[in-house]
Amino acid sequence: MKSKLVLCTAILLLVQTFFAQDSKRPVEIDDFFAMKSVGNPQVSPDGKWIAYTLSTTDLKKDKSETRIWMIPAAGGEAIPMTAKGYSASNPRWSPDGKYLSFLAKRSESGEDKTDSEDKPQVWTLNRLGGEAQQLTKVKQGVSGYEWSPDSKRLVLLITDPKPHELTEDPKDDKKPRPHVIDRLQFKRDYAGYLDRYRTHLYVFDVESKSEPKQITSGDYDDSDPAWSPDGKLIAFESNRSEEPDRVPNSDIWVVSADNNDKGATLLQLTKNPREDNNPQWSPDGRMITYGTVTADLKTMWYAVQYVATVPASGGQPKLLTANLDRNVLRPRFSEDGSSIWFIIEDSGEQHLASIPANGGDVTRHVRGKDVVQTFDFAGGTMATLTTQPGHPNEIFTFSNGRHSQVTTANKELLDKLQLSEVEEIRYRSVDGTEVEAFLYKPIGFDPSMKYPLILNPHGGPVSQYDYGFDFDAQLWAANGYLVLLPNPRGSSGYGQAFSYALFADWGNLDFQDVMAGVDHVISRGYADPEKLGVGGWSYGGILTNYVITKSTRFKAAVSGASEALYRSNYGHDHYQMWWEVELGLPWENAAAWERISPFNDVAKITTPTLWIGGSDDWNVPILNSEQMYQAMKRLGRETQLVVYPGEHHGIRRPTFQKDRFQRFLGWFDKYIKGVERNWEEEDKKEEKKEN
Repeated sequence: MKSKLVLCTAILLLVQTFFAQDSKRPVEIDDFFAMKSVGNPQVSPDGKWIAYTLSTTDLKKDKSETRIWMIPAAGGEAIPMTAKGYSASNPRWSPDGKYLSFLAKRSESGEDKTDSEDKPQVWTLNRLGGEAQQLTKVKQGVSGYEWSPDSKRLVLLITDPKPHELTEDPKDDKKPRPHVIDRLQFKRDYAGYLDRYRTHLYVFDVESKSEPKQITSGDYDDSDPAWSPDGKLIAFESNRSEEPDRVPNSDIWVVSADNNDKGATLLQLTKNPREDNNPQWSPDGRMITYGTVTADLKTMWYAVQYVATVPASGGQPKLLTANLDRNVLRPRFSEDGSSIWFIIEDSGEQHLASIPANGGDVTRHVRGKDVVQTFDFAGGTMATLTTQPGHPNEIFTFSNGRHSQVTTANKELLDKLQLSEVEEIRYRSVDGTEVEAFLYKPIGFDPSMKYPLILNPHGGPVSQYDYGFDFDAQLWAANGYLVLLPNPRGSSGYGQAFSYALFADWGNLDFQDVMAGVDHVISRGYADPEKLGVGGWSYGGILTNYVITKSTRFKAAVSGASEALYRSNYGHDHYQMWWEVELGLPWENAAAWERISPFNDVAKITTPTLWIGGSDDWNVPILNSEQMYQAMKRLGRETQLVVYPGEHHGIRRPTFQKDRFQRFLGWFDKYIKGVERNWEEEDKKEEKKEN
């Protein structure tokens, strides 16, 4: 009787699973806008609550909004802490646990303020209830802040005021003004043209709400402030080189929180010619841990970052992860000071790890398909922001070896979706180098069939694909494509030599590596070699350019926010310093600049190519796409150019984001499958379903 009951239960479960799976549908473009984005977990001092940001999108209103929520660390119902109608960011708990603070652009009445003349301020919420109260009223706004250990003060990041920002007439702030520039590094994407108004540290008294007191100054930018446990000192990061715009240096400095000379007297803790960043104090105040790059300047962004410590009173820094040939991120002392926690990028994974504070072996606590983005801890509770193949970022807790999901922001939507099966694969490149990649398979995948294949290189170039949720790949797989996400040479996560192999040699080894991946998937028998597409964004677009100038095998290409003629970017994008290190001065070493420029091989392109980007992108300027489009059009090749007005390197306006998804997928469908998508008609059908 018992065996029959077990058999019936098993059959019932199989039937339920079948019908549940059968009722699910493939991913659609609009699902991207239905997904909620979870971020920035902050644990309350007593360890009982986790505050976080939750971003939502209203496609019809063409608007996104971010609110602060909190959830019991033990699990339970999430509670919204900020109201609808405005966006909030940077949640922080006061150390006494009384307040939850955040940054927001809003008037005191709560009215949403998104225009440029309204600046972000610090607001507080009393945990016992009540409306949010505005704490700061800085005319030029606050870009960041941290609470003092006694909860009586804040350290603020404030940019030096421009004369018109100090005027009492708000209309004066709207007048257009000429940009007067004399800096070597004179522009940056999103920030715009750079002047001599720098970002410094200010201390703000919470009770009196008096004018913030400036504690650092000079022709330098300061960032990442961290209070000492006794509240007397503040550590921070700053490039205070003789000419900061010439060298990618940053050091760890300490300043008195009560100084009256705007930081004229500082203690420099590190003198490394490369980057030192993100200082964090030990609980006893004796040591500071930080991230550091120690390799020669020539290694540039290809260098590995390590964990280091330095005595807070000054002394010799100690490198703790010198034997770990992997990038480490966000080091922080444990609550008892015995260890330092951090994140490791490693071979398509991102681990939560720790090391004894005095050095020793690295322990990896969370690894595998749990991709840890960031973490926070307090009151004995560790919270992480983690993504997995089956869902975007959610809040997890880590305790006693268990990594447990706490938030389920997208469960209702994900329960309706049939997601692609993701396989981690490894293959050999032309020279025998092992390359890792992730292969997304079409819904209902049948290995006996042949499918079109999209090669999707990642941006960076020093970054990596991992097990995290990837909407683009899921969307393309839902539309019948195999999707290959490779980590070619130049990628992070595989050691410094693997990354540095790309130095001044773009479009060579990385091209070989991604093409070997395409051949590997074809050799498995289920990728159609006559139906190949390639496309990516940023360096993914750049590598796309190399692929289509070196190979005629692809039926369609989409090059998003890419570069093509490098000498024309000197002084136009914001990488002047890095270009000079990697390629030399363009008027002295023109051959190196021209050798890696795919524009010079544009006549070899036979693949129908879509060029796409933002009009205001100074990271990878639209100039490049315009040049490639112009050349292909002049040559009579199949091509199109799409420019999003007012957009930077990342497309933010929801309707433009949707258009971008449609452009990518529509171009692939047209030239690989021979299917012309009518997006207007498809949208109308979806609207009828909703109504």
